[in-house]
Amino acid sequence: MAEDIDTSTLLRRLSKTSDFGSFIKNNADCLHDKSFSDCLSELCADRGFVPEQIIKAAQIDRTYGHQIFNGTRNPSRDKVIQLAFGFGMTIDEAQRLLRAANKSPLYPKIKRDAAIIFCLSKKLNVFEVQNLLDSLDLSLLGDN
Repeated sequence: MAEDIDTSTLLRRLSKTSDFGSFIKNNADCLHDKSFSDCLSELCADRGFVPEQIIKAAQIDRTYGHQIFNGTRNPSRDKVIQLAFGFGMTIDEAQRLLRAANKSPLYPKIKRDAAIIFCLSKKLNVFEVQNLLDSLDLSLLGDN
């Protein structure tokens, strides 16, 4: 995934530039231009996983999961969250993955998102996440 830079810093740079081409060139490492499937492939390579391992750990249907990894399917926000659990991501990593997929970040003032953040922080697996969501009468991952 692209280098993380403070959004306000990037916005300040953008508002001060007189040449958009120069802005793009000087900030290329901060701008997202990879496909989501490329990001997933890079994550697998960096962490020594194969897609099948992540798909299984994320509890995503095998065919659908491979379609996400090869770029023929665009995942929902919930599927991206499941992938974050499949990779065993931290909260910050999960937020970056959501951004890479152009999905809204987890927001702790939303009860369901707070529960998911809690589960990420405790390194729970998808099965445990689903159990917590169910016990709170919140929609399960993938139920939307």
